[in-house]
Amino acid sequence: MKCDKRDLLLYAVTDRSWSEGTTLGAQVEEALRGGATFVQLREKKLTGEALRAEALEIQAVCRRYGVPFVINDDVALAKEIDADGVHVGQDDMEAGDVRAILGADKIIGVSAHNVEEALRAERHGADYLGVGAAFTTSSKPEAGHIDAATIRAICETVKIPVIAIGGIKEENLLQLRGNGLCGVAVISAIFAQKDIEAATRRLRALVEEMAGDQE
Repeated sequence: MKCDKRDLLLYAVTDRSWSEGTTLGAQVEEALRGGATFVQLREKKLTGEALRAEALEIQAVCRRYGVPFVINDDVALAKEIDADGVHVGQDDMEAGDVRAILGADKIIGVSAHNVEEALRAERHGADYLGVGAAFTTSSKPEAGHIDAATIRAICETVKIPVIAIGGIKEENLLQLRGNGLCGVAVISAIFAQKDIEAATRRLRALVEEMAGDQE
């Protein structure tokens, strides 16, 4: 599965912190019913068989909905279960090395915080970039937020799709319009909500409006 920029419109990043009383797989399905277009499994506290089991469950849900499914950082697990790809950060494996392991048909996303990192990721074969933090965020407090001018510069410099991540919610999503982004990645704006499906549907409408301005 290759990466189409429309797949990146509303990119859901998991966080099991809010899955009490249900399963992460059930929450992901709610998000997909609400209009999420891409799913990344990002569970820093899970390892080994527990992570593999979670990945297989969510992969099965995503396949039912025809939505791309990638794993954060864990290239070996992505290869083992034949996930659609991986997302790696600046401190992880280079995109070109990931490509050598996973093959030409897999999706590789890379986090970038400035134009230099963005260009390097593109040069090494990234399919898309996740840039941020767009706003301050509790999920990654160490990631300083980048301004609109930097986001715009990245989007204008690279040819691959760019999404914003970090602190994005309904109240601030439309502040990102006009920067050239093709979508947004969200965590708590989906998975911390009581009605995940309804919250996702509202976000989908907002991001359609934001991305429509970039056409």
